[in-house]
Amino acid sequence: MKSSYVELGEAKSSKQNGSMKRAVSVLDFILRLIAITATLASAIAMGTTDETLPFFTQFIRFRAEYDDLPTLRLFVVASAAASGYLILSLPLSILHIIRSSAERTRVVLIILDTVMLTSLAGGSSAAAAIVYTAHKGNAKANWFAICQQYNSFCERISGSMIGSFVGIALFIMLILLSALILSRR
Repeated sequence: MKSSYVELGEAKSSKQNGSMKRAVSVLDFILRLIAITATLASAIAMGTTDETLPFFTQFIRFRAEYDDLPTLRLFVVASAAASGYLILSLPLSILHIIRSSAERTRVVLIILDTVMLTSLAGGSSAAAAIVYTAHKGNAKANWFAICQQYNSFCERISGSMIGSFVGIALFIMLILLSALILSRR
């Protein structure tokens, strides 16, 4: 008699665990879609940023572009790589919705998500330092704040940074969700 109650309890627990895994897998898929949007928009916004200012006459102009600074180029590459990876990871995320018991692919996703997180965080942090210097300048190094002259340029690169840090937060959530599923065997 006791064994049938235990078996019934295990069956209920297994069914609840499977539905919880499926729900978390759907959330994982949705977060990946949002992260694609954030990182791709961030890369596009930074990659298309430029502003030209006339200087005394219309023949002499100053131009500010994102690729004038190698750090901002690194940022665009890191954001685009993260977007590409997220697009390529969607089929595995769909697989996890269909087969919630797939554990090896979850481990692979955790590892690759972590690699992309560190890449995106490194590029974003370096670019954030440049954006801060563009806004505030550095009197000791004789670097002037260029955002007083190049308002549109600075607004776009600042907005791009926001999208990137949203992507970083989403990557952290994706890693935690996958770890949660793996811990609930």
